[in-house]
Amino acid sequence: MSSPVPPASPRKRPTIADIAAAAGVSKGAVSYALNDKPGVSEGTRARVLEIAARMGWHPSSAARALSDGRCGAIGLVVDRPAWVLGIEPFFMRLISGVEAGLAATGTALLLQVTEDVGAEAAAYRRWWGERRVDGVLLVDLREPDPRPGLLAELGMPAVAVGHAGRLSGMPSVWIDDAVAVRETVAYLAALGHREVARVAGPPHFVHTRERSEAFEAAAEEFGIGGVTCVYTDYTGEGGARATRRLLSGTRRPTAVVYDNDVMAVAALGVAQEMGVPVPGELSLVAWDDSELCRLVHPALTAVSRHVPQYGRQAAEVLLAHIRGEQAAGAAPLEPPVLVPRGSTAPARSADGAASA
Repeated sequence: MSSPVPPASPRKRPTIADIAAAAGVSKGAVSYALNDKPGVSEGTRARVLEIAARMGWHPSSAARALSDGRCGAIGLVVDRPAWVLGIEPFFMRLISGVEAGLAATGTALLLQVTEDVGAEAAAYRRWWGERRVDGVLLVDLREPDPRPGLLAELGMPAVAVGHAGRLSGMPSVWIDDAVAVRETVAYLAALGHREVARVAGPPHFVHTRERSEAFEAAAEEFGIGGVTCVYTDYTGEGGARATRRLLSGTRRPTAVVYDNDVMAVAALGVAQEMGVPVPGELSLVAWDDSELCRLVHPALTAVSRHVPQYGRQAAEVLLAHIRGEQAAGAAPLEPPVLVPRGSTAPARSADGAASA
């Protein structure tokens, strides 16, 4: 019987001493060469860099943090249950954009999921105290929001992903949702809808409030007698419950706009469950177009935002802020657009005829 093969020992990380021995120079010369400082000839510098690359050497983030105060990483805390984050396409697309903005710089993204503001604040304090990140992206702005004050107190560079104008002087990257809200309401009004409802996210989020204000203004402009609003938690279950309540009421809406795609897809299932034809008797609109909106039947009319671009620009603004460059107070991106699909149609009157 053959004896078991012992596991291979992990490969030792190369050190400055290893590079110095291979190049036949002192450790000081290697340090000068790797940090692009004077003190060695160009020939020696080139040889040291070539050997370091061949050996797979990379600078220690801890050592770099001690030398120049930077660790080569930024942080993102998402204050949502982890299982929600896994099914909501918005954050996956946002993170992909952030990674694209960091890729060329060698900067890493440190992601943490928390379930309350206290845990999020603790994460910022720990990251900054342990020199884990050089700055953070702030998402889901609230009213009131204690986080900008905390980050200012820590001296941690931060960029808000969302309109932060009313909260602080923090640099922000944001999308003007009011443009898409008005376009959506105008479209539904043109289809003859006068009983419109909206299933929104948590009311304490700034973007929820801004969309609510825009919906009210657009409803008045286009002659819709007010928009019924139900607040939820962005989950499919929350969207389904809100839809059942709306469709069971005495004044059933003929159109519903959802604040994310997950809730809109869940609503389509509820309509089928309750025997309400879509779009024959009920039109559905989703916020944030995604593959989910295109894979269901009928495909969902949706508001399309350039979410990866959103994340990429936020990362680029934060990196500039970390370098000490003057960051813009608020950088608006290209406004969203409405993409009509099979889930919307002219409203039906009481006798079943389509509205003009």
